[in-house]
Amino acid sequence: MTTSKTALGLGATALALCLASAATAQEVTLRLHQFLPAQAAVPANILDPWADAIEEASGGRIEIQRFPSMQLGGAPPQLIDQVIDGTVDIVWTLPGYTPGRFPRTEVFELPFMMAGGNAEAASRAYWQLAEETMMDADFADVHVLGLWVHGPGVIHSSTPITSVGDLAGVTLRAPTRTTNMMFSALGATAVGMPVPAVPEALSQGVIDATVIPWEVTTALRIAELVENHTEFSDESLYTATFVLAMNPDSYAAMPEDLRAIIDANSGLEFSAMAGRVQQDYDTPGREMAEDRGNTIITLTPEQVAEWRAAAEPTIEAWIAEVGAAGIDGAALIERARALIAENSGN
Repeated sequence: MTTSKTALGLGATALALCLASAATAQEVTLRLHQFLPAQAAVPANILDPWADAIEEASGGRIEIQRFPSMQLGGAPPQLIDQVIDGTVDIVWTLPGYTPGRFPRTEVFELPFMMAGGNAEAASRAYWQLAEETMMDADFADVHVLGLWVHGPGVIHSSTPITSVGDLAGVTLRAPTRTTNMMFSALGATAVGMPVPAVPEALSQGVIDATVIPWEVTTALRIAELVENHTEFSDESLYTATFVLAMNPDSYAAMPEDLRAIIDANSGLEFSAMAGRVQQDYDTPGREMAEDRGNTIITLTPEQVAEWRAAAEPTIEAWIAEVGAAGIDGAALIERARALIAENSGN
């Protein structure tokens, strides 16, 4: 009887040790929610490698569950509130999906801000300017992991668009408040909608055109829905900003050594890499349009100059708007341009 009790005791001890070992091996589970399909360029080539690197560095103590295409519910504009209220632990989203809520980020979304069309340099500048002006203001309610921009924005349209005048009568989807301001001022009927809604809107004739970088056109199959694509030479008509954000309580609840792993894989260098990778995937999107025989219009510097001049009132209007809220927009523009130039090696 004693032997039997001893065996039972040893068995219970072994089971407890196994359970304790399993609990130790995976201390934190984080849920990452975002709006694009898993196979799209950003989830597959930025978010997944980032999450994989963290899981590997933690020795399995961190698990990052990935939920693409709004699988946990809600619409893309609700992502930022999902991470703030703790419904999820991490989100990837556009500040522009909630217009006016992140006013300082809009400086990078103004017309022709991304000099030379270099997303890596602009993403570095975005992180640096955010550390100077945004972390305790625009992003006060989240723990920011990464900030970046995509490659040069391109107009994808059912009819060719070369001059500003070609926008007259065109219903066009724009991604952010500032791009809506600009295209409305340039004569288009601007419609704001999250990017996953674009294919259906194009196929049903709700919109005639959309502005997005080449990179996301592959997942959305834009080249099958329109036949014309307008590029702005070596310039960028616009770009949109992104944020990878974490719930502050989820971050604070992690052990210090695991927080250090998150930190080591986030921040300036991660942001720069994300911008560079996202722009790298513009090439397959452009090739898809070429392979279909679509018309790719690359504007000359003289043609781009017309668009620059026409877009200038949008910049002036933005400075006035944020100024009314106590933000020095002109100073933000000057600093953003200086940081982009510095990071471009200019």
